[in-house]
Amino acid sequence: MSDMSEFVQDTESVQNTGTVKTTTAVQNNGAVLVHFTLKLEDGSTAESTRTHGKPALFRLGDNSLSDALEQQLLGLTVGDKHAFTLRPEDAFGVENPDLIQYFTPRDFAETGVPDAGTIMLFSSRDGSEMPGVVREVAEESITVDFNHPLAGHSVSFELEILEIDPQQEVVYADIAG
Repeated sequence: MSDMSEFVQDTESVQNTGTVKTTTAVQNNGAVLVHFTLKLEDGSTAESTRTHGKPALFRLGDNSLSDALEQQLLGLTVGDKHAFTLRPEDAFGVENPDLIQYFTPRDFAETGVPDAGTIMLFSSRDGSEMPGVVREVAEESITVDFNHPLAGHSVSFELEILEIDPQQEVVYADIAG
């Protein structure tokens, strides 16, 4: 399809004033400003941009979003509201047992033994930091889970498209993905 025919298909005349309004849809390799609410299987809210009044910026095509999430966004236009559910493998992944690690209390000599449920930053071999959730504290062993906290969960999104304009990404929002 030629660029001109795409332009004609993506625009509409507003009354007979000669004013043209662009109705651009979310496209591959673009960015979109959204308000969203993310809910777990039990209906509880895991995250919502409306809570803080600050929308999120999603970038498509840079591997920051799952393919399934990008497919749900493609074709939506400003003002659209869309609700959908993603399976664990299409959202934050399935739980990986290799990401559950066991430490000794001696490993926490500097920080002190954490309580179960504590989220801590751990240094990886390459020097980067990785969050881990302390799952269990026993006398001889401390279990830490490095899976994403929502791994293994289906999640439901309720989102509203606020803006399709990658030029505004720095001005408006937290970059999500």
